[in-house]
Amino acid sequence: MRVAAIAAAFVCASMAGAATAGEAIVIARQASMKEMAAAAKTIAGMFDGRLAYDAAAFKAAAETIRARAGPALIAEFPGGSLGAPSGARPEIDQARPEFEALARHIGELASALAKKAGRAPAAITDDMRMGSGLVMGGGSLLGKLPGAVETDPAKLPAEHLLHLILQDCSSCHSKFRQKLE
Repeated sequence: MRVAAIAAAFVCASMAGAATAGEAIVIARQASMKEMAAAAKTIAGMFDGRLAYDAAAFKAAAETIRARAGPALIAEFPGGSLGAPSGARPEIDQARPEFEALARHIGELASALAKKAGRAPAAITDDMRMGSGLVMGGGSLLGKLPGAVETDPAKLPAEHLLHLILQDCSSCHSKFRQKLE
């Protein structure tokens, strides 16, 4: 009887620890997402003139996005951490290859942005701006358009890279994020 009571206590403690570990993953993931959003907002603010351009802040914000994208982003969504209380839909597991492809693409774009930010001049230059005639990537919320050619991110202006990152974030959120009340 005593062994059964100890075993039951151990199982209960293990289950409580698992719930705490799951909650910790969700809390860390939400913090990471907020840091990425704040970094993107900082860069966007510099490009649209709401914030004064600061090369060091631009570099730091781009590095924040780079560090949290790609493999790091994928690692933040392990099975068992999806669904309530998180906004991450359980469908991520059913569409894992699509989810990971989006995360990797964001990582590629973010790496290119961070590289450009690492050599950022003292002021925003025309070659950093999106300019006219550049298409957002031939995508939509439904995915890439058939026949759309992927441009080498290293050849794109920094502002365009940010827009493509935000486009991928929107695509991912529309498919894999649920609004919580």
